[in-house]
Amino acid sequence: MIRRSLSALLLVWLVGFVLFVALLPRPLGAVRTDGIVVLTGGPNRIQRGLTLMEQGQARRMLVSGVNLTVRRRDFQSNYKVPSRLFDCCIDLGQDAIDTRSNGEETAAWVKKNGYKSLRLITTDWHMRRARFELDQSLPEGVVIRMDAVRSEPNLRVLLSEYHKYLLRRLAALVGL
Repeated sequence: MIRRSLSALLLVWLVGFVLFVALLPRPLGAVRTDGIVVLTGGPNRIQRGLTLMEQGQARRMLVSGVNLTVRRRDFQSNYKVPSRLFDCCIDLGQDAIDTRSNGEETAAWVKKNGYKSLRLITTDWHMRRARFELDQSLPEGVVIRMDAVRSEPNLRVLLSEYHKYLLRRLAALVGL
């Protein structure tokens, strides 16, 4: 009985992992939203958000999880953001330190601006957990569009992220 239960649990875990990997989110096409939120921590995320802002795909962009040592002028210079765009439309969030606090920081920004739709930009392997955290934090009725930055993650990254996602879902299920 115990062996069968463990075998069934292992099979469910394995099928879940295969689906997690096979169905990694993809980049989003041209869809206008009220705001864009970019989670720091991976290559090409910020550039993707800036490109969309220059194309007029949203009113404002939040870069969530910016290091406290980064100053606005350093960010603008490093990413070569035109002043007209940076001054009006780019917010640097420096309160978040992890994916969960990215969700909280984003929720405060969305509430402050009264947005009803949001484009979430993060790496493909990170998108599901990031989306889950936003779903936990955002006001009801906010539409989230997932815009994944493609990557080539190794098995270690995928396994780690899959386990983080499962643990976070379980924690939420029990009220943590």
